[in-house]
Amino acid sequence: MSDAAKRDLHQPSHHVRLVTASSLFDGHDASINIMRRIMQTQGAEVIHLGHNRSVQEVVDAAIEEDVQGVAVSSYQGGHVEYFEYLVQLLKENGAGHIRVVGGGGGVIVPDEVARLRESGVTIFSPEDGQRLGLAGMINRVVADCDFDPWEIGSPSLEALLAGDRSAVARAITGAQEGELDEATLTGVREAAGRRPVPVLGITGTGGSGKSSLTDEIVRRLRLDQQDKLRVAVLAIDPTRSRGGGALLGDRIRMSSLDGDRVFFRSLATRGESQVPAHLDDVLDVVRASGFDLVILETPGIGQGDAAVVRYSDISLYVMTPEFGASSQLEKIDMLDQADVVAINKFERRGAEDALRDVGRQMVRNREAFGKSPADMPVFGTSAATFNDDGVTALYQELRTLLSDKGMPVEEGVLPRVDTKQSTRIATIVPAARVR
Repeated sequence: MSDAAKRDLHQPSHHVRLVTASSLFDGHDASINIMRRIMQTQGAEVIHLGHNRSVQEVVDAAIEEDVQGVAVSSYQGGHVEYFEYLVQLLKENGAGHIRVVGGGGGVIVPDEVARLRESGVTIFSPEDGQRLGLAGMINRVVADCDFDPWEIGSPSLEALLAGDRSAVARAITGAQEGELDEATLTGVREAAGRRPVPVLGITGTGGSGKSSLTDEIVRRLRLDQQDKLRVAVLAIDPTRSRGGGALLGDRIRMSSLDGDRVFFRSLATRGESQVPAHLDDVLDVVRASGFDLVILETPGIGQGDAAVVRYSDISLYVMTPEFGASSQLEKIDMLDQADVVAINKFERRGAEDALRDVGRQMVRNREAFGKSPADMPVFGTSAATFNDDGVTALYQELRTLLSDKGMPVEEGVLPRVDTKQSTRIATIVPAARVR
């Protein structure tokens, strides 16, 4: 696209947030992937759900993420029923302001495009693509969604303190935008201080599997405590310095979000380094809303980064066995700061050597020279392995630490595991292959 054409595009004046997905039973995600990437280049924060997503999953994400728009591709048929039910369910949940757009190439015929338009759904056809171009179509979506959700309505303090999902979502938006008034902030802070709600901070290198490990920890907590606890997950991803957009992609890794016991919200850094501005206020909002645990996951970090510690009662550092020479461990600030370390992707070559070396480094960092490296809180995990006992061991260690910080736990139904590393890993993909 020429510079002149770029200048003609609408530039959003608000933080535009969009949920993107392919519809249920639809594995055709090439087009929605192209669209959401263009959305990011035009400044939108995109919460991508991937393919084969039900209406309920899309609506749940749209409400918790407090987005202005939903974009869904549908190439498998059934699109009329899907989109009409999507609009209906949004309205039933008080989210009728959310714009709904879709596409399906030639699968969605002109009569259906007209019918869906009457339902409030904008469908882009192949002819629209020829006339407007991909960037032009996306820019229409961005422009239509360029409004402040706070102007649609602000939540009452009573609804927020009662844990109403829509109220919590909108209050997080207000907190992040700095729009919460002083009276509401005072009420939120007072409520947040009435009972201990520990924050588990999860950070680590990019690609170490933080989101997958978070999902497995939440799944075990729900099973172990029989869904008696309410959990809020705040997942942070970086804003692109060029264009101001962001891929908020952690939600796609989460399979333990069903029901009303887990609240998930994606946050963009919006120009900050590791965590967004007003994060203290966002944390107070979720603490005040009746959750028993808050999990705060950061973007991938470098050796000298440890910003999550300031916001956490317990911190978990996630890494992989591939950290280079053992001397590199001396440079990792989180090995000084973390309460627990997980060496994830433990199925990879050299994992047991990594477990030993990280344990030795933590002995030196803690000046615990009378202890063995095996005594250090270092766990070998494989979040991609079903029911991995290394992840279970990590969860049980975290449960103990979080209980000491005020998380109300019962004895639990998960059997105690007698290991600190994955023991049942079976290599399916040959060692010479990684994809």
